Amino acid sequence: MRFGWVSAVSRQPDQVERFLTVLEQRLVPLPYDHWHTIKCADGSEAEIRLQRAGHILGSAYVSCRYRGDHVTVFSGDLGASHAPILPPPTSPEGADVLVIESTYGDRQHEGRATRRQRLEGMLVRALADKGTLLIPAFSIGRTQELLYELEEIIHENRQRAMHPFLDWDELPIVLDSPLASRFTQVYRELSPYWEDEARERLAEGRRPLAFDQLLTVDGHEAHMRMVHHLAESARPAVVIAASGMCAGGRIVNYLRAMLGDKRHNVLFVGYQAAGTLGREIQRVGQGGRVRLEGEDVAIRAGVDTISGYSAHADQQDLLRFVSGMKHWPEEIRVVHGDGGAKQALRVELEMLYVEAGTRGRVYCPGS
Repeated sequence: MRFGWVSAVSRQPDQVERFLTVLEQRLVPLPYDHWHTIKCADGSEAEIRLQRAGHILGSAYVSCRYRGDHVTVFSGDLGASHAPILPPPTSPEGADVLVIESTYGDRQHEGRATRRQRLEGMLVRALADKGTLLIPAFSIGRTQELLYELEEIIHENRQRAMHPFLDWDELPIVLDSPLASRFTQVYRELSPYWEDEARERLAEGRRPLAFDQLLTVDGHEAHMRMVHHLAESARPAVVIAASGMCAGGRIVNYLRAMLGDKRHNVLFVGYQAAGTLGREIQRVGQGGRVRLEGEDVAIRAGVDTISGYSAHADQQDLLRFVSGMKHWPEEIRVVHGDGGAKQALRVELEMLYVEAGTRGRVYCPGS
């Protein structure tokens, strides 16, 4: 009933505004690292504490203290240890129960140096034919990481030629996503919360998220002009556009215009879920065919993947989150991941406990 009510309200603008007003009135901003008392449905009280999760700006994991000293920690989405811009999460002191994500519970990310080298190499290869490198990316988190590392690559290659027809200083980086542009502005405004390396770059006069080669596209008409210009000209460029899994958004217009042209390339930098257009393009690759908005499209563009660009912790990060606790949980519930990822993380956590000589139960609810 509640979901039906929300669906009905969403089609009535005046009701949407009323709903948002009520929601804003009930939101309570909470600082990190402080215990806050809340009322439970049964009239009892509990305390919660938010601590930095390092996943995206402002993200947090939650410790809940109930009935005196019983603590349950909900990890939510945890950030990768080597991600730029944001500090990685630190472990809580301890927990009786830990509910932990497992998005990448079965794999390790590429190291930051390796992925940066691969990204630079991909730029050189992809732009050799004077085409466009398309990077599907979600608007918050991954887009800002990409911009940060693109600025680093351009900065280190400044006043050098990438190709006889293109200097690194002249490479346009097109951010074609109004939402990503707004989030990037928020990241810039909240630079005091960046990690040390990123703030040092600001102090040096660099602008990691607002460098000279960065172009933003806002309105739909400007977006379509950019699509046609890059598809029909011989102007090398990098385009970052949502959605990250090509399930909609402006990236689809670029794909429709460029997938059939071998001058262009598509670079996936994040997880592509089963059933999405991104997963299908990634699976069949150059020379394959996909259904794009009801049409059968041949892929002549190059297709590549760099796995290290994820805002999620990998398996080692998740294990460190547990081993970094002073008091390890008696019970760990592994959630929020594919079946294989959850089971792989469960096995590794059990081994962690065995090697440490500590008792604890690890299981995957619903699996």
